[in-house]
Amino acid sequence: MTDVNDYISYRLEKAREAYSDAKLLAQNNSWNSCVNRLYYACFYSVSALLIKNNFEARSHNGIRTIFFKEFIKTEIVHKDFGRLYSDLFDWRNKGDYSDFIDFSEPDVLPLLDKAGQFIGVIEKIIK
Repeated sequence: MTDVNDYISYRLEKAREAYSDAKLLAQNNSWNSCVNRLYYACFYSVSALLIKNNFEARSHNGIRTIFFKEFIKTEIVHKDFGRLYSDLFDWRNKGDYSDFIDFSEPDVLPLLDKAGQFIGVIEKIIK
């Protein structure tokens, strides 16, 4: 059986990989795909945080609900990062599943640094 720390490390690596992909997509002006990868970068880091703290969720919405209840409302993670995660969740759904949704550079570029900070904060909490 795989050690829980292996799962945490794997999820954090997936977060860093998705964030790196998002930066490349931004350089190529692929804004919808960039939003997708930014969301997944944050999602993987949050899922690592939940694993570290023995929480289990079976869906993206479940992960978001536990994250808000246990880490945003308790102010372990600043509410601005909760807003970022929620916005990326919504934008990713719109970009992936809705027609005629085209994000632009002014929409997405400011999110790159914020998502990088988000991942850094989550990694510090985990360690």
